[in-house]
Amino acid sequence: MSTAERKRVDRTLFRLAVPALGTLAVEPLYVATDTAIIGRVGSKELAGLAAAATVLALVVAGTNFLAYGTTERVANARGAGDVNRSTSFARHALILGALIGTSACLVLFLFADNLIALLGAGEEVSGHGTRYLTIAAFGLPAVVIMIAAQGILRGHSDYRRPFMVLMVSNILNAVIEIPLVFWAGWSIAGSAISTVIAQYIGAIWLLAMCRPHLGGNRLLGFQHDIAIDLLRVGRDLGIRVGSMLTIFTASTVLAARSGDDVLAAHQIVNGTFLLLALCLDAISIPAHTLLGESRGSGEHSSQLLIANRVYYWSATIGLGIALLVFIFAGQLPQLFTSDDIVRDAASGGLRLLAIALVPGAIAFGGDGILIGLSDNRFLGLAAFAHTVLMAGTLLFAAVRQGPGLAVIWGLLAGWMTIRAITVFIRSRMLMNVETP
Repeated sequence: MSTAERKRVDRTLFRLAVPALGTLAVEPLYVATDTAIIGRVGSKELAGLAAAATVLALVVAGTNFLAYGTTERVANARGAGDVNRSTSFARHALILGALIGTSACLVLFLFADNLIALLGAGEEVSGHGTRYLTIAAFGLPAVVIMIAAQGILRGHSDYRRPFMVLMVSNILNAVIEIPLVFWAGWSIAGSAISTVIAQYIGAIWLLAMCRPHLGGNRLLGFQHDIAIDLLRVGRDLGIRVGSMLTIFTASTVLAARSGDDVLAAHQIVNGTFLLLALCLDAISIPAHTLLGESRGSGEHSSQLLIANRVYYWSATIGLGIALLVFIFAGQLPQLFTSDDIVRDAASGGLRLLAIALVPGAIAFGGDGILIGLSDNRFLGLAAFAHTVLMAGTLLFAAVRQGPGLAVIWGLLAGWMTIRAITVFIRSRMLMNVETP
């Protein structure tokens, strides 16, 4: 490929990747804002937020197929010039989003105390976590609808407007939360309430943007083949996400068994990872759109170039972020807590996170490429295999009463390396088959 073509792909990637960062960051930014504010209230409240955020992350990540799968399907239909199929995918994504979000809301509201108790935190920490989760559950319908709406707009290469919506909603969250937590004295409950309000404002705004892509007044029309196709994507990507989150949930359980201070420090490191992971994922998300469109139009010659540039920029950005995290590992925890013990533990965890970010960047890039190539089934099976491989190691660590943050994040770094190798090899194999 010529230098001009390479530059054209780079420009397109970054034109979409910069606003994609905002659309990806919706829930982690809400949680990061809550973490920074609640960390000033107390370490017990912060640990409770860590437990509740883990449960919410499971639900939100489990519905990401509505963004990833919808992006690829809508872009593929557009590339093939099939407007009816594109609008059908959009409508069914929103219908599924409403159903899944409402169901998740009911489950979390009714069983919040049981779910928090499963993480093994202390009594006071569990009380704070249950209080946050019970309120935050009411925001889940809005969150899942926002996820589906983002997928629709990304499929139409519209990344900028969702970015603006979600940035405004996050700012609004902070504006509402500070007076509720500190002035009204509502503590962790005020944090959850402000987040729910901001989430519904964002959902209504994004739905208005999606309206032109829904095929007029046919929102409630049902097409069996479209629904089954989306659910099949959901199954494959759901296995992928579920397997991955099993590992992160296990890491939180290990942290909880190591003590409340370690759990609070783990929340800081894990929250930082989630935020930085979205920075890395942002460069791969445009691959869903670009590769989906090229597959729909039958233009396979550009696929290898797109994949190569995604890997190049993922590795470059990942290395840059890793260096910054390692250098400032001692200062970053001060943004989230004033507790010296928690800060020291989090600093060590952040240095291990910096090491894990480099293979993590390759893994994120490869995931984006394989989703764009509609290789969702492989992603699910590979993630499940990785989880089985890691299960023995995690069980061995669990035998120790308190393995500590260093062991936990050392294991996660090894897991990210295995993921990076797997997706890179698979994507190169597909490129060799589809691109002469």
